[in-house]
Amino acid sequence: MSILVVGSVAFDSLETPSGKRERVLGGAATHFSLAASFFTDVRVVGVVGEDFSEANEKVMLDKGIDTRGIERAEGKSFHWTGSYLKDLNAADTLATDLNVFAEFAPKIPTEYNDSEFLFLANIDPVLQLDVRKKMAGVKMVAGDTMNYWIGAHREKLLPVLKELDVLLINDGEARLLTGESNTLRAAEKVLELGPKTVIIKFGEYGSAAFFSERSFGDGIKRAPFRVHTLLLDEVVDPTGAGDSFAGGFYGYIASQGKLTPEVFKTAMFYGSVMGSFAVEKFGTERLENTTKADIEARFQQLRDLSHLS
Repeated sequence: MSILVVGSVAFDSLETPSGKRERVLGGAATHFSLAASFFTDVRVVGVVGEDFSEANEKVMLDKGIDTRGIERAEGKSFHWTGSYLKDLNAADTLATDLNVFAEFAPKIPTEYNDSEFLFLANIDPVLQLDVRKKMAGVKMVAGDTMNYWIGAHREKLLPVLKELDVLLINDGEARLLTGESNTLRAAEKVLELGPKTVIIKFGEYGSAAFFSERSFGDGIKRAPFRVHTLLLDEVVDPTGAGDSFAGGFYGYIASQGKLTPEVFKTAMFYGSVMGSFAVEKFGTERLENTTKADIEARFQQLRDLSHLS
């Protein structure tokens, strides 16, 4: 089963307590696709500039990711500069240079039309909705957003939420979207906005899924399900953690070809595992060097930590 992901392919300049790096490979679609590629076929739609080299693309190609949907445009690629010196759980944005991403209009290759799963990464909700309409035949749609779109473009975001089987957001975004400080009440209000299921991420404290009676098509509303994170010696760069979680989570679901409560729960464990790898090095370096054996070993560690038989 194949996943089509639409989002940013970018460069990040970062400073964390572990050091400083300039122009490492990043972007939501990049982290997502690398994490998902361990489980299923991945196709990427994005845009890059003339500074995106063959070596950069090779990072994706080496994982079997289909990059035919990455458009090359004149100019420079999207570049984000951030600092985690104050708090590893909250980045200080120092600069955002959209560059060619400012004019991004997703172009879906005809070869991608048979994609079974669609992931709408963090981009303008107008573009997310346009892609969703173009990919009307997919089996499942998951998506992400951020505080900027929630605060400044809420009316454009709301139609997108109605199209999602799963929405992935963090706890701060859930509060902003609903006006609720209590996580359970916030999750219920998010579900009322349209998504069948919502996953709320709590950074180093794990994530939780909240279900509606529409989650699995059987009319049964299940209790929330929470997954912890693994304890790590050092967190080097948290930038790609959320997107890598999404890639592991959705990649596993796509590999199973169906959605059941047990598949969903297992997928959340794999999401947590992939997020834990992403933070151990700057940019995509750790995901580039992760093996399937590494993933399965860490998956078992997380199951043991969670006392899951």
